[in-house]
Parts: sequence; C-alpha cells; structure tokens
Amino acid sequence: MGNIVIAEKCCLREKQSPEETGPQSQDPFLAFHINKGLVRKYMNSLLIGELSPEQPSVEPSKNMELTYEFRELRAAVGRMGLMRTNHLFFLLHLLHILLLDGAAWLTLHILGTSLLPFLLCAVLLSVVQAQAGWLQHDFGHLSVFGTSTMNHLLHHFVIGHLKGAPASWWNHMHFQHHAKPNCFRKDPDINMHPLFFALGKVLSVELGKQKKKYMPYNHQHRYFFLIGPPALLPLYFQWYIFYFVIQRKKWVDLAWMLTFYLRLFLTYVPLLGLRGFLGLFFIVRFLESNWFVWVTQMNHIPMHIDHDRNVDWVSTQLQATCNVEQSFFNDWFSGHLNFQIEHHLFPTMPRHNYHKAAPLVRSLCAKHGIEYQSKPLLSAFADIVHSLKESGQLWLDAYLHQ
Repeated sequence: MGNIVIAEKCCLREKQSPEETGPQSQDPFLAFHINKGLVRKYMNSLLIGELSPEQPSVEPSKNMELTYEFRELRAAVGRMGLMRTNHLFFLLHLLHILLLDGAAWLTLHILGTSLLPFLLCAVLLSVVQAQAGWLQHDFGHLSVFGTSTMNHLLHHFVIGHLKGAPASWWNHMHFQHHAKPNCFRKDPDINMHPLFFALGKVLSVELGKQKKKYMPYNHQHRYFFLIGPPALLPLYFQWYIFYFVIQRKKWVDLAWMLTFYLRLFLTYVPLLGLRGFLGLFFIVRFLESNWFVWVTQMNHIPMHIDHDRNVDWVSTQLQATCNVEQSFFNDWFSGHLNFQIEHHLFPTMPRHNYHKAAPLVRSLCAKHGIEYQSKPLLSAFADIVHSLKESGQLWLDAYLHQ
C-alpha cells in the first residue's frame, strides 16, 4: 500500500494524485479541497506510517462498490463542467443583498421611523442577513473562485462585514459537520443532544435506558418553538462568536466583525436613537434566527442520527441528509440548500449546478437501494417537529420501561 496520512478534515487517504482512487477512502479529502496539491504539502507532517502489503486495504464497514461508483460519478460530474462557476450568478446574488441593505436604510430615511416603516426595515434587514448567510456559505466552501485565497477574502467580507460573524468560527464548526453529519460527538450541529433535545431514535433510546433526563424530552416538539428557531441566533450565536474570536485570538476576524457593527451603528442610531437601534437589531436577529433554523434543520434532524459507525463517505452523507423540492422560491429561500444531498456529496460544487447533478445522484441511489428523499418545503418543516415528537416518545418509553 501507499503512504497513509491523517487529514485534518477526514480520516485516511492514499498518497497518490488527486485523480487516482485507491481502495482506502480519500473521498472527504477530494470533496473538501480545490487545491489538493497545496494541501498535500501541509499534510506531510501528518504521516504516521505505511501499511504493510498483507494488511487489508478495505474496512468491512464500508461499501466499496458504492464508493467506486461514486468516484466514477464524481469524475463524470467534473467532465460535465458542473464544478465550474458562473460568476455572474454570484455577482447578482451579492448585488441583490446590497440593494436590499440600502433599501432598508432608505425605508426609514424616506418614510420615517413610525411602526410600519420600522417593521419593513426590520424585514428587509432580515432578508439581507439570511441571504448573506447563504452567500458566505458558498465562499466558505470554496465554491465560487478557483483559488482558496479569493474565496477566503470574500468569505471574510460577507460573513464579517455583512453579517458580523467570524469566518474562523464558521470553518471550525461547519467542516466538522460535513465530515461526520449527524454523528454524535463529531457533528457540532447536534450538540444540543442531550442537554436540550433527545435526537434520533438510537440516541434517544440510549439516553432513556441510561435514565438521563436533562429536559422533559417528551415535550420537546413543543418547547422547540421557544428555544429553537427564535433563540439560537439572538440568545446564543450572537454572544458566543465574540467569546470564540477573543478566546482564540482571531483578531482579523474580530476586525471584520467590528466593521459590521460600526457601520450599522453609524447608519441607524442617527435615525432611531440607541434604544430604537438595539430594538431593531434584536428583531432582525430574531427573524433571521427563525429563518436559519428551519432551513438548516429540515435536511438533517428528521434523518438518521447516531454514533459514528465508520461507514463509507457516500453512505455517511446520504443517511444524514434529504432534499426539498426545487422551485425558484425554494432555491432562493434556502440558498439552494434544498439540494442538501448534492451539497454534501460535492461541497465545492457551485450551488447553481446542484439540480444538474441531482438526477445522477438519484440514479446511483436507486441502483444501490438507497432512499433518496425529496419532499415539499412545508412537509420538511413539519418533519422536524414530527421527528422530535417521535424521539421524545422513544426516550420516555425507554426511561420508564427499559
């Protein structure tokens, strides 16, 4: 076997050219990076040894037939040009964010600061924040430009200056999620288990058998509406991001963040006063939080949640993700994360190409008997609540009777 190294964002890979596909899974490495040669230079220090020739090169928990066919699919996707970016798409998306941002200020400047203009301004700013969140996600995944440097620069601008959040925090959290989605203790997006929620059938029953009760989980489908969508951004993320950058000394991120708050302060305090500005800011974060949580959780919470079972890359992504039906509104509203399956399999693919890759992925799933879930938007929202109710009841049954 070739040299084996530990990657920062995946488990193992072979020391071969990016186009080669050896027996051991290098799929996460290929999925996350656009300049693989550069990344390999940083990985040399992580070399821990070589497998002897008699050692098995395939782990029994991994479906290698599916893996090989996915690698062929990935090569076909590249030949079809689906990894190439339409820069005009992202330019127009950025312009529509900036125009809405300007329209929010003009609403108060022209119409005054009475209740209706104030609320209209808050709604417009909420749209700006949500859409900027989807756009920073594109830059963070290196899916817009051909070089990491340009993606990182625009990522800092969008998430830092337009949203007031640190790029390093997003990278730290989000790539763990992509490497092991819905894997307990490895995906930070499900860290609310077990402190606030009992998630997934397996983990909920396990929690019940252990007689652990941090919350009345059998009512979690109700209190989700109180501590979930309304609270995540204004009551947690908004304050934790400052702790993150200061504790880790991310001063560049902090500088970008401060430009956002300074710009907002200078443009809205003269119109609203300090109390009015703080009220506006809280309402915007509240509306954005509801938007963000419903969209990001509809693809994952209803899916399989468990400990890491060390299955192959494709199976790991497919069991943890589902899609929402395509429409112009759904694409815009979710930042094309309605194509969550394709996004997780091809994280660096520009989002305007997801719909072109979807039929190919669906065919691969059908061939291997893997369910490819795609549902209406409102059904996806409802499934969050239904899954919380089901896992809460499973916890209660195990807690009382097992």
